[in-house]
Amino acid sequence: MAVVTHRSAAVLAQKLQQDGIQDSRVLSAIAQTPRHLFVEAVLAHKAYENTALPIGQGQTISQPYIVAKMTELLLQSQQCQKVLEIGTGSGYQTAVLARLFSQVCSVERIKSLQFQAKRRLQQLDLHNVSMKHGDGWLGWASKAPFDCIIVTAAPHEVPQALLQQLSEGGRLVIPVGSQEQVLRVFTRIGDEFEQKDVEAVRFVPLVPGELA
Repeated sequence: MAVVTHRSAAVLAQKLQQDGIQDSRVLSAIAQTPRHLFVEAVLAHKAYENTALPIGQGQTISQPYIVAKMTELLLQSQQCQKVLEIGTGSGYQTAVLARLFSQVCSVERIKSLQFQAKRRLQQLDLHNVSMKHGDGWLGWASKAPFDCIIVTAAPHEVPQALLQQLSEGGRLVIPVGSQEQVLRVFTRIGDEFEQKDVEAVRFVPLVPGELA
């Protein structure tokens, strides 16, 4: 079973390379991460397809291409050792980040999802992740500044707290919009923020507040 799993993740990485993901570090992390562990057993047969899947609580695990693309954009930063993830969700994106960055901080508003994600990361022996149950709109001020911030749900506008928690030269990768969404990259230069639009995307909304 382990061999089949490894092959499935490796084949997925090959497909993503064909779809335009170029960073070998990202492809390696995808190939090492068993995506089927991050979905319900009844959906495991779809785990290595390039598609988003439901994970409960109205949330989804992002399609692998988007996970890889957003991670690739983070790695284009001048320095990215310490990364903040807004929206732990299933923990799949978190696991990919944990293989690439020395310190990962992840905020999730739904406690049951956070609990499941923590268990999966421990199962994979990934221990460089700090987790917080809280409001993603507020970031994680006590852990700031961050070299990179990645947001895995779409706010209707960019939360200012996240921009302010970037270090100098830091990069924020975030989907923005309601009906129409765009993947956007912000780079901090002093008190200014350089902005670049990447491509159209579709994410669940980034909802303010937290659930018990």
